[in-house]
Amino acid sequence: MVIGYPTKEEEQRILRANMSVDGLPTPTAVVTKKQILEARNLVREIYLDEKVEKYIIDLVFATRSPENVGLGHLTELISFGASPRASIGLGLAAKAHAFMDHRGYVTPEDVRAVAMDVMRHRVGLTFEAEAENITQEQIVTEIMDSVIVP
Repeated sequence: MVIGYPTKEEEQRILRANMSVDGLPTPTAVVTKKQILEARNLVREIYLDEKVEKYIIDLVFATRSPENVGLGHLTELISFGASPRASIGLGLAAKAHAFMDHRGYVTPEDVRAVAMDVMRHRVGLTFEAEAENITQEQIVTEIMDSVIVP
């Protein structure tokens, strides 16, 4: 059995539920649309200090110009770095992380906690990197380990 897949019996119940006239059971709402929108607005109000903003920008720029943070060897492995949308995504995701930790401010640790999920798919690999089995995760990790944390 592969972890993560249902058993044959579970799969049969899934098949039957999706093919029956009654369909799947109706889910019960846990939050309202209004609560989601309010939480989204609260997340945007979380304080993001200028030092943490600069840290976010430094991380993103390091994907574009790794030689500026002492990672010149990554230049041959990155075909394109993260765009400004990565900066926006990092900022919002870090705010959401702080929100989930019941804090009204973002720390560099919040940025680091979400950086991999935000950045890994925003860094393009060269053929050389792929040929050497180097992943975006390895590159983002090396950048996070090299950029100075405020």
